[in-house]
Amino acid sequence: MATIVERYDISKQHFWLHGPRSGPAVEFDPTTGIWNVYGYPEMHDILGDPATFSSDTMRVLPKGLMPDDEEFSLSGFLTQIDPPEHGKLRKLVSSAFTRRIVADLEPRIAALTHELLDAARERGRLELVTDLAYPLPVIVIAELLGVPSSDRALFKQWADGLFERDQKISLKEPAETQDVDLQAAFAPWREMTRYLADHAAERRRRPRADLLTKLVEADVDGERLPDDQVVNFAIVLLLAGHITTTMLLGNTVLALDAFPEQQERVRADRSTIPAVIEESLRFFTPFAALGRSTTREVEIGGATIPADQMLLLWAAVANRDPRQFPDPDVFDPGRDPNPHLAFGRGIHFCLGAPLARLEGRVAMEILLDRLPSLRTDPGDPAVFMPTPTMTGVRRLPLVVQP
Repeated sequence: MATIVERYDISKQHFWLHGPRSGPAVEFDPTTGIWNVYGYPEMHDILGDPATFSSDTMRVLPKGLMPDDEEFSLSGFLTQIDPPEHGKLRKLVSSAFTRRIVADLEPRIAALTHELLDAARERGRLELVTDLAYPLPVIVIAELLGVPSSDRALFKQWADGLFERDQKISLKEPAETQDVDLQAAFAPWREMTRYLADHAAERRRRPRADLLTKLVEADVDGERLPDDQVVNFAIVLLLAGHITTTMLLGNTVLALDAFPEQQERVRADRSTIPAVIEESLRFFTPFAALGRSTTREVEIGGATIPADQMLLLWAAVANRDPRQFPDPDVFDPGRDPNPHLAFGRGIHFCLGAPLARLEGRVAMEILLDRLPSLRTDPGDPAVFMPTPTMTGVRRLPLVVQP
């Protein structure tokens, strides 16, 4: 692992990439008041028990860290709500991500990949994130939702503003003493809310054959979804619909650069691309940590956690737990089984996982066809995202042979 850390200058905040972790599977951090869960079986059990481990983490944050209800609502924000509301809302869009519908997107994904790589070739360079890993999934999810993919620079600006932050929140300190710029943190959210509210209002006037129209026309228990639910639902789909794939593509190329013997194997046998992607998800887990809050006192991993506590579930560490994964710091696409938790588990299992996997497979097949070697540029090294709870590159220049 030292070679990867040195090769890509990986920050120590991505501690799971710096070698095996020692310590308990569940550990309380007295400086922040947060319980950290590092073990695979512990995280596996927590994700399977939404009644005890709620997805509504905002309720345990110090008062003042969140804007008031009038300017910020989590209604309809799928990743932050619990049953029974969660099941009703998830059912609304699950039909848009069926295996058949996702599979039918393959020709469009392939065509977009070729178009984006053609444009990069004309420019004489290939920076993977800007030229392919970001625009590809954004265009796909924008077309599904029915918003202009030409606005993708805006989407990136908002996503960067929301996710590329390294500020740490404490549950121990009053909000006013914490160095958290709330206005900067929520400005992208407000802009995105206004943008999607305008599009939702337009769909109410002029319905189309898109996912946003499906949301505004949806019937739940005999009632239409309120505007804030429609908008928050669309925000989740727009953000989650591209960020994971962007990181997945960059991370997979990075892994094949770091382990050239694995690149040779996948070039020789393209049927192994899905396994390479799964191992990339385990090895460089995109969303490194997930939040939960306890609804009652519970014992897990030898620790007794009181009710109304915040937990950070470190999927990136759990995916390297030697109790589940032998030689966890080895990039081995031959792992079988490979039950990583990169897409979560249970009722909150990533709705877009089939689409992310398809986009990753199609893009990797075409990259391997069109580039004789996937190599990072030593003169222009990869740059990782600064966010401590996400693993991904914000820039990944590749060597393009004439």
